[in-house]
Amino acid sequence: MRIAVCLKRVPDSASRIRPAAGGRGIETRDLKFILNPYDEIALEEALRIKDSRAGVEVVAVSLGPPDAQAVLRQALAMGADRALHVAHDSPAGIGLDGRQTARALAGPLKEEAPDLILLGKLAIDDQNAQVGGLLAAALGIPFVSEIVKLELKDGLFRLHHILGDEIEVVEAAPPVAASAQKGLNEPRYPGIKGIMAAKKKPLSGVPADPGPPAIELVRIEEPPPRKPGRVIGEGPEAVEPLLELLRNEAKVM
Repeated sequence: MRIAVCLKRVPDSASRIRPAAGGRGIETRDLKFILNPYDEIALEEALRIKDSRAGVEVVAVSLGPPDAQAVLRQALAMGADRALHVAHDSPAGIGLDGRQTARALAGPLKEEAPDLILLGKLAIDDQNAQVGGLLAAALGIPFVSEIVKLELKDGLFRLHHILGDEIEVVEAAPPVAASAQKGLNEPRYPGIKGIMAAKKKPLSGVPADPGPPAIELVRIEEPPPRKPGRVIGEGPEAVEPLLELLRNEAKVM
């Protein structure tokens, strides 16, 4: 069995994001990048399948600039068998829309012919949650979103996924694609042995073919500054003025 895991390099959520000059991108100097947390959950699930079954190969795939290889090395250190870098020069990872990203990944993944494709439910930078479904459509395979449990039974994948306030359980024959939600697992940390072994594992590269954009990025702006807070009093005497402000100024009551 072959499992491909799509990984995205994203800005650290603790970093301050600033628009770049011209407002058509974000400033990347001194910006820390990390492996998208939802993709990390997807990778962990692939590794757990590998740990529990013989003959499973895990291939980590990432689209992006040369620096994207850092998340691939992390995946190799965690336990992936090999890595594939789909090279594209978008420095911040938001230069391609969902359809372009899906198309760029679909070509190499079609060559890999995995039985299962896993990725996070969304990337924390653009939060579009589009790539999984578009990628599956491009490959002509079924897609199940936001899975919280994955089982293999009688040659079928049994996928438990969030559907409104309920959990729906579906079965699909390979190949199938699925996106990971929180609660699926708790990702492991790469150990020293894994980090050293990662240096010897294969990491190959292919050029990206994203095609024309479907969405045009017009401008990135910082959110307006918040209004300063006000102290309206203390104790019971502050209740009435507070209710008045909530009703007439904030209009939340």
